[in-house]
Amino acid sequence: MADVQELSRATYDRLRAELENLTGEGRIDIAHKIEAARALGDLSENGDYHAAKEQQGKMEARIRQISGLLQDAVVVDATGDADAVAVGTVVELRFEGDADTERFLVGNIEERHDDLEVLSPGSPLGQAILGAEVGAQRTYEVNRRQLGIEIVSIEQG
Repeated sequence: MADVQELSRATYDRLRAELENLTGEGRIDIAHKIEAARALGDLSENGDYHAAKEQQGKMEARIRQISGLLQDAVVVDATGDADAVAVGTVVELRFEGDADTERFLVGNIEERHDDLEVLSPGSPLGQAILGAEVGAQRTYEVNRRQLGIEIVSIEQG
């Protein structure tokens, strides 16, 4: 079974629209570019043709990526009060030995939110803080070292 990907409604809808665009207009546009480049003649030295084929390959890879993500996606409700760290929340952390704090959006890398770094819930840090409340202290392992963090604040994403 594939890993379940939790996405906010906004991200799910954005990815669905992107997929529809790529599989519709995107494929038509690239087909026209390839056809126009073929009409120029010798394909072995045709830069336009090779550029269009490369663009087509990248587009098809993105289509496969989005399709796979949406196939395994579960839309999470990121409304209401954020009492505990969950997918879709913004969490402010203080790392042990550091007076400064850092803010992260907990979720899939496809979640785009201002200038916040995205923290995967499947990462060691993400796993350590999921379900934690403000004030909780947790540890997680990186390169066989235990690192400590404190949850400073939690808000909806």
